[in-house]
Amino acid sequence: MTVLKRQFITDADGQPIGIILPLEEFALIATTLEQRLVTQQLEAKLQQIEAASSDPLFLADLGETMTAFAQADTEWWEH
Repeated sequence: MTVLKRQFITDADGQPIGIILPLEEFALIATTLEQRLVTQQLEAKLQQIEAASSDPLFLADLGETMTAFAQADTEWWEH
């Protein structure tokens, strides 16, 4: 029977940068890792939204879009 142990992955300088886990150990932490990934993705999206308010390219696109739909807005929205 083969016994698998944790295997550390190192960079060229010998610094640990990752780890290979046996499936049994991974199963113990999989839910936590998934929750953390979702949180990190949400935080990244929120940072992008905050940055958009001062991004000149985004603001230019927003202004152009608002101008393009100005006529449609006046026709379709209630006064």
